[in-house]
Amino acid sequence: MRMMKENILDVLLYLFENLMIEDPEADQDRDSLQSTLLEVGFSPQEISKAFDWLDGLAELRPACEPSPLDAGGPIRVLAPQELERLDVEAQGFLMFLEQQGVLSPAQRELVLDRVIALDVGEVDEHELKWIILMVLFNQPDQEAAYSWLENLMFDQDEMVN
Repeated sequence: MRMMKENILDVLLYLFENLMIEDPEADQDRDSLQSTLLEVGFSPQEISKAFDWLDGLAELRPACEPSPLDAGGPIRVLAPQELERLDVEAQGFLMFLEQQGVLSPAQRELVLDRVIALDVGEVDEHELKWIILMVLFNQPDQEAAYSWLENLMFDQDEMVN
């Protein structure tokens, strides 16, 4: 079978688009998910990295509760390794979402943590949007923010087509 995908982000996007969104109530175990991903053509190494990434996201969920200090706080300056991972448009989009109240500062930190954890080089705005959707999908009580971003993404996709 030829290799269809080449990195962890591809595995995560496949999981998210085809399994989490399509049938979020399906209680699929890791073994069946891994079998599905192998059948599609992902490498065992990338599948393992994707599961580790998702485990990290789940572990950080409790730490992402908004604090009273979140509103109107100082502007976050990105660290050099964060600047290397996010292209200029992605950096601007992340700031925009925080200014719009779609992401709290704690959620922004979670997004940045997950971007760094991908270890895939530079992430563009489109890829960042998917990462943010995965983070919001995993957060309790974030349906409105998730829907807002999802609508923004699909409205832009329709404008491009």
